[in-house]
Amino acid sequence: MKLISMALMYLLLAAMWPQDVDSKSMHVASSRCCFRFLKKTPPQKSIQCYREISPSCSHRAVVFRMKKGQESCAKSTDAWVQRYLKEVKPCPLR
Repeated sequence: MKLISMALMYLLLAAMWPQDVDSKSMHVASSRCCFRFLKKTPPQKSIQCYREISPSCSHRAVVFRMKKGQESCAKSTDAWVQRYLKEVKPCPLR
């Protein structure tokens, strides 16, 4: 009986052990989801950088930070977004 109790205690402790989490998913800004998206393609020169949102969000999207400071969501599946991602640099983590 003691052996079963010890085994259960170790299993419980193992389940509570913190898992390794990738640092990007802990970044608060990347954990917000997008629900409204750009309707028009902005000029590429107006985009400063981009960041991807959490894969747990219902829509696959990226957030473009414009040179004037505002941020806008765009659907990752749009062809223009794929082109821009090849040219625009990712935003630095804060």
